[in-house]
Amino acid sequence: MNESPLRSALLSALHRVLSPIVRVMLAHGITLPMAIELLKRVFVDVAERDFRLDNKDSTDSRISLITGVHRKDVKRLRELPDVEANLPPKISLSSQIVAAWLTDPRWLDSQGQPRPLPRLGTQTDAASFEALVASISQDIRPRSVLDEWLRLGVVSINDADEISLISNAFIPKDGVKEKLAYYGHNLGDHAAAAADNVLAQNSPWFERSVHHNGLTAAQVEMLRSRATELGMQVLTNLHTLAEQNPAPTASPDDGPSKRFTCGVYFYSTDDQKPAEPK
Repeated sequence: MNESPLRSALLSALHRVLSPIVRVMLAHGITLPMAIELLKRVFVDVAERDFRLDNKDSTDSRISLITGVHRKDVKRLRELPDVEANLPPKISLSSQIVAAWLTDPRWLDSQGQPRPLPRLGTQTDAASFEALVASISQDIRPRSVLDEWLRLGVVSINDADEISLISNAFIPKDGVKEKLAYYGHNLGDHAAAAADNVLAQNSPWFERSVHHNGLTAAQVEMLRSRATELGMQVLTNLHTLAEQNPAPTASPDDGPSKRFTCGVYFYSTDDQKPAEPK
C-alpha cells in the first residue's frame, strides 16, 4: 500500500518516539501481546474522550468504527477501572515537600540553597525536617517520609541527626514504581503538548530545543552541567511564582481548575553516521 508523504512522515516520527518507550517496555517484560492490549485501551480511551460528536457520549459501534478495535473489545475495555489507579499515591506529596525545601526561605541557607535540617526542632532553631513536612501536610508522620526518602536515596542523614537533600528535585534513585510514575507524568505531558502543537493551529504550547552535532564528550558534559543549573533555576522560579500567586476562590462559572507542567530535559548520544553508499 502506497503511503502519502504526510503519513510516511508521521510514521517515521512515531517510530522515533516509540523506540525508547519500547526499550523501557522490554526491560520490564512487556511483550507485544501485552502492548497491543494496552494500545487497544488507549485507542478506546482517546476516541471516547477526544473524538465525540457534539460532545455526546460515543457508542461502542462508533468507537469501533474510528479506532478499528472490535466492538466486543470496546465494550470490555470501557468497563475496566482507571488504568492509572496503580500509580504510587505519595509522589505528589513528596514533590510538594521537596519543592518547599527548595523555595521557602524558612528552609534555605544564606546562598538560597536547601540547608541541612535537624530531624527535630530545637528552642534555638525551629526549622526542622519535622516542621518542613508539617508545613505541607499534617496527615503524614515525618518519620515515615524520612524512612521512605532514605530508602529511595533522596536524602542523607549525618551523625548530628541532620537531614540533607541529595538532589534538587524528587528523583528517587531506587524506587522503580516512583520512577515510573514520573516517567508517565513527565513524558505524557510533554507528548500531550507536542500533540496539541501538531494538531492545533493557534496558541501553541512553548516547546523548543537546541541541538548541535560534532561535539566532544567533554563539551557535552560541560553543557549538561550548565543545562542542569539553568533548568533548575527556571523550575524553581516557576514554582515560587505559582506559590506566591494563589488562585482566587473559584466559582462554578470559572470552569474546571487548571494544572500545568513545565519540563526541561537534556539528552546526548553518538552522532548518526551517514550510511555507506552501496
